[in-house]
Amino acid sequence: MTSTVLTIEGVCKSFGRNEVLKGIDLTLNAGTVTVLMGANGAGKSTLVKAICGIHSVDSGNMQIGDAPYAPATAADALSLGVVAVHQSIDDGVIPDLDVATNLMLDQLTKPGAKTFVRDRMMREQATEVAKSMGLKMDVRMRVSDLGVADRQMIAIARAMARSPKVLVLDEPTSSLSASEADRLFALIDRLRDQGVAVLYISHRMSDIRRIANRIISMRDGQVSGVFEQDNLDYEGAVTAMLGHKMTEVNIVPKISYAPVLEIENLSLKKNWPAFNLTANEGEVIAVTGLLGSGKSQMADIIFGLRKPASGTMKIDGRLYTPSSASDAIASGVFMSPKDRGNNAVVGAFNISDNMSLPFLRAFSNFSFISGRRQRRATTEMISQIGVVCQSEDDSIGTLSGGNQQKVMIGRWLLKPSRVLLLDEPFQGVDIGARRDIGRHIRDTAGNRATIVFVAEIDEAIEIADRIIVLNEGNLVGEHTNENLNLGALVAQITGEKAA
Repeated sequence: MTSTVLTIEGVCKSFGRNEVLKGIDLTLNAGTVTVLMGANGAGKSTLVKAICGIHSVDSGNMQIGDAPYAPATAADALSLGVVAVHQSIDDGVIPDLDVATNLMLDQLTKPGAKTFVRDRMMREQATEVAKSMGLKMDVRMRVSDLGVADRQMIAIARAMARSPKVLVLDEPTSSLSASEADRLFALIDRLRDQGVAVLYISHRMSDIRRIANRIISMRDGQVSGVFEQDNLDYEGAVTAMLGHKMTEVNIVPKISYAPVLEIENLSLKKNWPAFNLTANEGEVIAVTGLLGSGKSQMADIIFGLRKPASGTMKIDGRLYTPSSASDAIASGVFMSPKDRGNNAVVGAFNISDNMSLPFLRAFSNFSFISGRRQRRATTEMISQIGVVCQSEDDSIGTLSGGNQQKVMIGRWLLKPSRVLLLDEPFQGVDIGARRDIGRHIRDTAGNRATIVFVAEIDEAIEIADRIIVLNEGNLVGEHTNENLNLGALVAQITGEKAA
C-alpha cells in the first residue's frame, strides 16, 4: 500500500482582502509523481510557498507522515524533508562555484562543519553524489560553464543530497531541449523508485504523459479536479483548471486583409530558419511556444532591441529598420515588456507618472509638464482599463500585481500605435485581471495590429484572432481561433507528432 508523505487539509491563505487559497485538500504519496496544474492566479505558487515554508497559512493543517507540519521558514521545511527546485535554475546553484562545492555546500555550512576543507576529499564525496544521481560531468568544472540541463541536474542532485521526503519541481523542463528533458525524466524515475513524493508543476502535455501518476488541477484558489493513474485525462484536467474547455471562448475571429506589419524571410538568430508573417489592422495575433522557441527574440527584434540574423520588416508598406526602442516608438511600434517589476514599473512614481512615462513630451508645454492634461489622460485610462485605486496620485506600490499590470498595459494604450507588442501581459495576474486586460486589448485593437507573446495556450486562445506557433525559431503553425484542433496545436508547440 502506498504511504502518504504529505497531507494538506483545509489550508487557507489571504493577502489583505485577497483570498488566494480557499480550503485546499491535497495528499502527496511516496513513490508518486503528482502534477499540479493551474492557470495564472489559480493559487498554485502560493500553495507551493506554503508547503516550502515561505508563507505561513492562515488556517488548516499540514502533516508529514503522522506529525504536524508547520514550517516557519524555508530552512524549517528543509530540515523536515521538504525541498524545492525552482523554475529559476540559479536559485538552486551558485554559478561561480564548482560542481563539487555546489553539491557539498549544505554539508560544508551545517553546524559543526570543519573550518578547513580538504579539496580532494570533498571532490571524492561530490563524485559519489553525482554518480548516485547519474551525473557524469567533471566535479571540478565551474557551474557557470555548464549548460542549462546540467545546472538543473545539479540543483536536483543538491536537493537530493538532503534525502528529502517531498521534492517540489517547478516547471523543470521549461528551458530544456527534448533530449535534456529525457535525462531529467530518467532522474525523476530514479527518485520515484527511491520512494520520494514528487510534486511536479507543469502544463506541458509531453511531460505529463511521460511522468505523471496523478494530476491535480487548481482554479480560483481551490482544487478543481483530481485525476488518477487510470484516468489521466489531460483535456479533462485542463477543463477543470479553466472552468471550461480550452477551446470554448467567446471570440469571433476578426478577418482583416489590411497589412500593417509585414515580416519577410526573418531569421531570429544565426542558423535558425527564416519565416514570413503579416499582421493586419484590427486583428490580435498570439505568438506562443515553449521557452527558447524565439518569442522574446521576435518581440525584441520588432521593437528594435536586437537585430535579426536576416530578413526585412515593413510597416504600412515602408521599410522598417529600427535601431533602438526610440526608433520603434517613433515609427508607431509600442511594446509592453514581460517582468514588469524589473522592466516597466518605476516604484518611486505614482500611477499617473508610471502610466504616462513614455509620452511626457506629449503632455508638455516647452519643458514643463501640464499636470492637468496628464491627469486627465491617465484618469480616463484608469477608468477604461479598470484599475482599482483611490486616485491617479496613488503610489504604484499600493496596487496589487494585477492592477500594476493594468497600469503597464494602459501606458501603451494612452497614445495610438500602429503595432502593439505585449510580451506576457498576463504574467503574475489573477484570472479576473487577465480577463479585464484581454477584453480591453481586443476592444481597442481596431486601428492597429496587436501581437501578444504568451507561453500559456489558454491565454492565447482567450485573446487571439489568430495563433502563431514558434518552435526553435521556426514558424511551425498558424491557426484561426475557431474550431481549433487542440491536439495539433499542442503537438506543434512541443514538437511532438499529433496523436
